[in-house]
Amino acid sequence: MSSVPLYAMDMDWFFVLQLLMSSLCLLGIILHRYRALQKTNKTKQRRRRPLGLTQWPIIGVVPAIVSNIHRIFDGVTGLLALSDLNYQCRFWFAGFRYFITCDPANVRHIFTSNFENYPKGDAFAQMFDILGGGIFNSDGERWRRQRTKAQMLMTTPRYRAFVERSSLEKAEKSVLPFLSHVADTAGATCDLQDVFMRWSFDTTSNLVYGVDPGCLAIGLPEVPFARAMDDALRTVFLRHIIPMTCWKAMRRLDVGHERKNAAAQRTADSFVAATIASRRAAYKKQGADKSAADLLSSFICDEEIADDPDADAYIRDMTLNLLVAGRDATSSALSWFFYLLATNPRVEQKLLEELAPIAASKKPSTGSMVAFEAGELKNLLYLHAAVCECLRLYPSLPMEHKAVVARDVLPSGHLVRPGDKILVFNYSMGRMKRVWGPDCREFRPERWISDDGKLRYVPSNKFVAFNSGPRTCLGKEMVLVQMKVTVAAVAWNFAVEVVPGHVVEPKLSIILHMKNGLLVRVKRRSDNPAVMSKQQ
Repeated sequence: MSSVPLYAMDMDWFFVLQLLMSSLCLLGIILHRYRALQKTNKTKQRRRRPLGLTQWPIIGVVPAIVSNIHRIFDGVTGLLALSDLNYQCRFWFAGFRYFITCDPANVRHIFTSNFENYPKGDAFAQMFDILGGGIFNSDGERWRRQRTKAQMLMTTPRYRAFVERSSLEKAEKSVLPFLSHVADTAGATCDLQDVFMRWSFDTTSNLVYGVDPGCLAIGLPEVPFARAMDDALRTVFLRHIIPMTCWKAMRRLDVGHERKNAAAQRTADSFVAATIASRRAAYKKQGADKSAADLLSSFICDEEIADDPDADAYIRDMTLNLLVAGRDATSSALSWFFYLLATNPRVEQKLLEELAPIAASKKPSTGSMVAFEAGELKNLLYLHAAVCECLRLYPSLPMEHKAVVARDVLPSGHLVRPGDKILVFNYSMGRMKRVWGPDCREFRPERWISDDGKLRYVPSNKFVAFNSGPRTCLGKEMVLVQMKVTVAAVAWNFAVEVVPGHVVEPKLSIILHMKNGLLVRVKRRSDNPAVMSKQQ
């Protein structure tokens, strides 16, 4: 069943053109300054690093970035593999330096040991302006207050039960019926990434706002807010690699991706404002039920927040931050999980064997299909290992951005100065032989299981899918519950096959989505006697 996905499928060459145009705008200044430098400093010559990446005078590594924009994640991974897990690159004309790393020792130092020296920084907040003053943009005391409030609300037994109940209900009433429709339509294919993004948007909207937009429905309705968030995240990624002076100029001129981003922000603000206003109006009615477990209701009913004159702005920023985190992280992880499962039949079979005893004791919940409760999956070792292995190879957030407050020497011996930008490449970490061994690129859940059959402990500075240190993801347990419930339901009831010839590769985005989606064919397990007999 083919459909037009929610996320924008802009062509990379368009953004390469934008980068080239930005560089050309500064060409006159660059040439003038370069000639002056040639006269006064003959040491400013072309320099080549051991891996062959050219550091040009004035413009640094911009040409290399432009020429490799279509494969930047794998390109940076190769760069770090050849440069001892760390690399410093310069953007002289933009006035700053990047330090790129996937070194676990550096990650521990930056994220934990010397946490206060490496905030998100003002530049990060400007790049993620759509998130306002929310928890992901904040530092210092403001961040601590927001995190404490969010943690208090998200760790209550009531909210955890709400997450489990919502995850099961969405699997039973949306995911399984939709995939059944696809499986029963002769010759149909579907974009599984689009399915999971719609599912995640519905689920997260319900958890955050108490509203299910019905995005995952037969016919795949268009949801402007979801498309707006895709455009905004695409812009955020490009802001990481385009000098700030260039993208700010594009924003002032209202051109290119910055034009799309402005429209996306208006759409997001309109959606959130309308939702907050609707809930406030409902709660003002006499005898209104205020027992809802969603986060918006909790924020509105919180007396401390209600007394704040900027309560609406606070609630807007906090809920939008949590919506973006929940929607994109989980949908990305599920898409990559089923790609890996479809291309690794050995892992698929072991997962089905682990689910079989539970499925045998259950009655079908939707037609002839079986759904699993979170409590039933809690102790399944191989399922948990497979989910972690997927997140190791394909972390939803492929890189982390940090600023430097004070001069510091990292464990790797590299010096960083105030104003430097640090990019921690989570995507690259999982592909380093020094970190994960010679089979680091293989999808092998067994690496998470110890010899005595227990879950192997891996420190968060090595497995960075849920961040590390004081900023460790508050929604970690929620994401694992949602993933396990959905993975078990889909994997048990359907065989997923990637359409031959379909190219699967990362998209240029701050979230690790697939550039071309995940085009698959779906078959009911009951239609495959060979598989069912192995389960029995």
